[in-house]
This record gives sequence, C-alpha cells and structure tokens, in this order.
Amino acid sequence: MKTVQVHFLGASGTVTGSKFYLYSEDIKVLVDCGLFQGVKELRQQNWQPLPVDPSEMDYVLLTHGHLDHCGYLPLLVRQGFRGKILGTAPTLEIARIILEDSAKIQEEEAKKAAESERSPSTAAAATAAAASAAAASAGSSRRRRATAS
Repeated sequence: MKTVQVHFLGASGTVTGSKFYLYSEDIKVLVDCGLFQGVKELRQQNWQPLPVDPSEMDYVLLTHGHLDHCGYLPLLVRQGFRGKILGTAPTLEIARIILEDSAKIQEEEAKKAAESERSPSTAAAATAAAASAAAASAGSSRRRRATAS
C-alpha cells in the first residue's frame, strides 16, 4: 500500500498563506500556493524558503483564486517550479487577474520607494516580474484544459 504524506506549509495557526504539500513515491502536489497577508510577522514568512524543493513538484492545484491561495506562485516559479498549474477555468482566470494586479501594485510600490530616495525594492520588482510569468502560465494552463475538454 502506498502512503501519501501531507505537510502544512501555510495557513497553520492563521487563515492566510494556504499551502498544503501532498506527496507520495509517484506524485508531488502543492494544494494552493498562497501569500501570507496581514501583520508584518506573517508577511515576512513569504520570504522564507519552502522546506520542499519546488523543482520537484509535479502540480499546483488551486482551490480558488484569492491572493492568499495563489499569490505565492511567482515566488514558487522563481524557486524552480516548472510543473502544471491546475484549477477550474474560472479559478485560473481570476488567479491570472489577481496576480497581474498584484504585480502592478508591487511595481508601483517599488517605483514610489525609488522616487522617495529609499532603496528600491528589488525583491518586489523581481516578484512582480515572476507574477507576470506565473499569470501567463495559469492562463496557458486554462487554455490547454479548455481545448482538451
């Protein structure tokens, strides 16, 4: 009998940053890929490396498109995730919109920081660029499933 293990990587002790890693010998799936939101201590968890290697994940399954369920996708891609992003067509579409909007906000915040003579947030700019890539990936996954149906 094969065993499936579960690791809670987010939304444990809080309602934000949802990430559940399910794995067995045959498959590795991250259910949700959320960004921690709220107080600074929670948000700082977004910059901690995951205790699992994203390049070994086969899939990300999004239960819905809220930022606390999909907002970490750009960082996951930047850390090496190359698997497929799965979800219903509406979930993938709203995730794409939310990721693009989040990227725009982060770019604006980085620009404001640079203009106010504070050091620009290179991490925010890099995350914004990765958000665009993840949004494009979510969109292409949605199109592939729509044509396969």
